[in-house]
Amino acid sequence: MSINGDFYGMIGNSPQMLELFDLISCVAEEGASTVLIQGESGTGKELIARAIHDNGPRKAAHFVPVNCAAIPDELLESELFGYVKGAFTGAMQSKIGRIQHADGGTLFLDEIGDMKSTLQSKLLRVLQEREVEQVGGVRPTKVDVRVIAATHQNLDDLVATGRFREDLYYRLAVIPIVAPPLRERRSDIVLLIERFIDRFTRRKTDRRTTLDPQVLQSLMAFNWPGNVRELENLMQRLVILHRGKRIGLKELPEKYRCEIASDAVCQNDSDGAEISTERAPSSGPPPTPADTQWTENGLDFNALISDFEDRLILEAISRSGGNKKEAARLLNLKRTTLIEKIKKKNLPV
Repeated sequence: MSINGDFYGMIGNSPQMLELFDLISCVAEEGASTVLIQGESGTGKELIARAIHDNGPRKAAHFVPVNCAAIPDELLESELFGYVKGAFTGAMQSKIGRIQHADGGTLFLDEIGDMKSTLQSKLLRVLQEREVEQVGGVRPTKVDVRVIAATHQNLDDLVATGRFREDLYYRLAVIPIVAPPLRERRSDIVLLIERFIDRFTRRKTDRRTTLDPQVLQSLMAFNWPGNVRELENLMQRLVILHRGKRIGLKELPEKYRCEIASDAVCQNDSDGAEISTERAPSSGPPPTPADTQWTENGLDFNALISDFEDRLILEAISRSGGNKKEAARLLNLKRTTLIEKIKKKNLPV
């Protein structure tokens, strides 16, 4: 990973993302095993798949993405497997499918949970036999393709209800990867915002759009149901509509500023109270960007973000009366993730 937190298009310096980057590098190097990426919409599952491909021995061959939810069921089979001339009305000539097109490379099956059962059976055969048979064909063709599947659905639930084949699930989930939601890696939000502002400031001569501290504070507290994609779309909108200006709360859509009044994580500093940026030995309100002491040499970004995270954890522990399960719920984190952070940071709880 580059020192600026960019790994094959994925941005982050949080422990969750650094762990993910290490896992991608390990998986990519192996080059053959199937991978199942699960995560909410907008968490960058295709970016993970592309990083595995681009970071491994198959990078010189094709990366072929297929969105199983976007292609009608009656067309998906011919798109994946191809067809021979005369296989159906309109098949005027033979055509190879995307599986064959990915031969030597990677086939990325996005939204695999939406694939109908008959196609699941045929895909299982591809994984088992490493061969593909075109629609209307009688002679299978050997293929060497790495399959990476992704879904925002819970495949365990789909298997339990009979909507997804259990044998295919285990074939796909040789290496499971979970894309963390943005609310579980809040320390990356500032970095992502900076990158998106840079990206959408089209011309070098343009004045750079900036955010008021209260705006940044509100965005740090928001839960981001649409994850990184939602944050990216918001920043694109703000930069386009307020190019080169300083964005205050009145320019921020109400959806994203309601957290200031209702969420204890997001403390408004309008009363003028000073909040220290020094590490607190006990819980307390997290520091805000407005109170950060800037010097001519800048500031220690990672240290400040880590301190912000520490204070959020300590505050949640305090509000929950020391109950880590409840604190994890308040922070929208898994209990195991919270405990790992507490141990790693050696927090006094």
